[in-house]
Amino acid sequence: MTVPEWLEPMAATLTQERFSGDAWTFERKFDGIRLMAHKAGDDVTLLSRNRLTHHHPTIVAAIRALPASELILDGEAMGVWGKAAAFGYHVFDVLWLDGRAVTGLPLDARRALLDTLPLRPPLVRVEPLDGDAPWERACREGWEGVIAKRRDSIYEHKRSKHWLKMKCEVSQDFVVGGFTDPQGKRAGLGALLVGYYDGDDFVFAGRVGTGFDVALLNALREQLDALAVSASPFTRATGLPRAGHWVRPDVVVRAAFIEWTAHGKLRHSRLLGVRPGQVPREVTRVTG
Repeated sequence: MTVPEWLEPMAATLTQERFSGDAWTFERKFDGIRLMAHKAGDDVTLLSRNRLTHHHPTIVAAIRALPASELILDGEAMGVWGKAAAFGYHVFDVLWLDGRAVTGLPLDARRALLDTLPLRPPLVRVEPLDGDAPWERACREGWEGVIAKRRDSIYEHKRSKHWLKMKCEVSQDFVVGGFTDPQGKRAGLGALLVGYYDGDDFVFAGRVGTGFDVALLNALREQLDALAVSASPFTRATGLPRAGHWVRPDVVVRAAFIEWTAHGKLRHSRLLGVRPGQVPREVTRVTG
């Protein structure tokens, strides 16, 4: 069999869950350029996720020197293009090796094959992370996050729930200004509509719709119904849903989220808890 010119890379699914267990292994999530390295004899091609060819002579030379006549590697390129000393290709999977596809093998078996290749700089082997809570280390050391991978998973050419990305979160307090109706079988409410104060303005920051159990959903609905008002309390409210229940901004909650969007809204937020005793007017947007 001839090495394919292209194989679709496997993509991880974002999760807000945090877990561990023997069925899973964890790796650092790199924030670089996803590259598939194809080798056929002396010909080496570096292809991005959208099949654009990238040129980096040092990486090409290192892959060409590997003792395999045919090879497809999957990894992440980090650093500054053209500056070899500050650049690395972090390899975490092998898809093809000497005339055969290995994508149907479980991850542990593919890793064993990858371990037989003598990767030397700028090629860097991505090692499994030790410890029960690798996402805590990731956030402590300023990484983007971690990837959880099922040890028995084959390599799928699509976005898969056998690979899960856990991004580092930030958290802060927000004031509840309203909520949406529950959908389907959900109890209580759909999502909290939250904001913060910027001077005299009450600024809409987005929705918080996960992190609840049924008891909390019902308790919050009862508490917020007692604070109902006829109009939105937000004074700066870009993106505010038209259909909402408005409340007097007396309830403070804490939420975790991945980042602020370019439009000043929460991305991938989840409720951490209610903050009784906090003063709503003292809740401002945290920066840094």
